[in-house]
Amino acid sequence: MKPIALDAMGGDYAPRETVAGAVMAAKEGVPVVLVGQKAALEAELAKHSATLPVVDTPDFIRMEDHATDVRKRKEASINVCMNLLKAGEAGAVVAMGHTGATLASALFTLGRIKGVERPTLLVEMPSEKGRVFLADGGANADCRPSFLVQFAVMATAYARANGVAEPTVGLLNIGEEDEKGDQLRLETFPLLKATPGIRFVGNVEGRDVFKGTSDVVVTDGFTGNVVLKLSEGEARTILKWVREALTSSLLAKLGALLVRGPLQGLRARMDPAEYGAMPLLGVEGAVFIGHGSADARAVRSALRKAKSAAEAGLVERVRSGIAELTAGSPSS
Repeated sequence: MKPIALDAMGGDYAPRETVAGAVMAAKEGVPVVLVGQKAALEAELAKHSATLPVVDTPDFIRMEDHATDVRKRKEASINVCMNLLKAGEAGAVVAMGHTGATLASALFTLGRIKGVERPTLLVEMPSEKGRVFLADGGANADCRPSFLVQFAVMATAYARANGVAEPTVGLLNIGEEDEKGDQLRLETFPLLKATPGIRFVGNVEGRDVFKGTSDVVVTDGFTGNVVLKLSEGEARTILKWVREALTSSLLAKLGALLVRGPLQGLRARMDPAEYGAMPLLGVEGAVFIGHGSADARAVRSALRKAKSAAEAGLVERVRSGIAELTAGSPSS
């Protein structure tokens, strides 16, 4: 297994949290190479009495920088990560910093898989049936129907790589009926219905996402990002309310001791940090993008997820799905 290249300078709490997460992942058997300013990274490693390979870079993209800065700052850590992946020296890239800059770097350095119009960010969230995959998570605010069809194909490939044998696909809409929705949804519906290689089950509403009505939910990036941020905020708020309720009195604290195990399982299932990062599907390499506010646990989860995706041949699966879609299109 080739190492996962981690942009250790990216994020609000880098390099403290990125290095801590990398150390945690390395202890679990994930090979990691840290990319960033060597002195800062080695100082953080020393706090954990740990040693990991470091690729020294003089520059890195800050959260306030413009996404297109990556084009002129060749030695920025995110660009070095992408070059390691392109050269075959890394199996995947994980970045917890500037989403736009990471997306731009992946497109400029790796390029798109042949036939892909727009890459998509895929979000993994818990559902009553286990988990649900949402695409797009925010990479494409304005979409055409053909984009959403490709999102469905790529998300299906990712779900299969993550153990879902026959993923179902739903189109996020304001109603279940075929004729519901805006122009984008109305035009996308028949295209998804006719798309080979996916199991389209029709429209799904917002309340259906966490029911697991479909394994994959497809939407535009604007709507998808709203769903993502809303669900993360709600999860954290609910967990906060549970903690407050269980510490509100002596009797509540005694009751909390009795349900401590189940509550820890609930927290792990709802905590956004457990899901790590979003894969960027449609580029020529396994790239995972996390939140700028990621802590060490989120970094560890992202690195584990990247390792699994690389081992499952994610890029090859996506490439195959897009090739099948392109071969079946009327213009092919």
